[in-house]
Amino acid sequence: MTGIREPQQERSRTTRRRLIEAALDSFGERGWHGVTVAGIAERAGVSRGAAQHHFPAREDLVVAAVDLLGEAQIDELRAQAADLPSGTSRIECVVEMVLNLYTGPLFRAALQLWSVAATDDALRDVLVPLEARVGREAHRVTVELLGVDESRPGVRELVQATLDLARGLGLANLLTDDTRRRRQIVREWARTLELRLA
Repeated sequence: MTGIREPQQERSRTTRRRLIEAALDSFGERGWHGVTVAGIAERAGVSRGAAQHHFPAREDLVVAAVDLLGEAQIDELRAQAADLPSGTSRIECVVEMVLNLYTGPLFRAALQLWSVAATDDALRDVLVPLEARVGREAHRVTVELLGVDESRPGVRELVQATLDLARGLGLANLLTDDTRRRRQIVREWARTLELRLA
């Protein structure tokens, strides 16, 4: 009995993951209003019934997608952390890592959801607690990567400013490639952090 269940559970996990990834891609490309569960199912290559079994409504997909987005960002930071240097040059590397998190298609998908949630009460009710949880985890990992003591005055605010700066630069990158300007900002912000966190 167990041997039969495991492949079934694995298929179910795979289907669920494909639906979530298709949802993120769809939200990023077409926005909230241009996406249906049926369209996501088609993109994921699964039946509409299978999609609705896993996610009866788009809001259910949002919960799963935001969770996946948050996990992917944290996993990416942790993977890159293994190659971080020590000393002050570490700060610039961490700042660059954090700022670059907010430039890809996953961030674009999140922005689509945020903009709709600003005027859609049902979506906002789903999104706000999820975003708060993802934000807390991103903050915690950034503190860890910077190797700073958050109990010192001003440290918490500087870490949060780093994350807020990253989101703002992510917005600037939506319409044009902002890589060159972002590199300059990374250097200057890292110098500021080096002075303040030393």
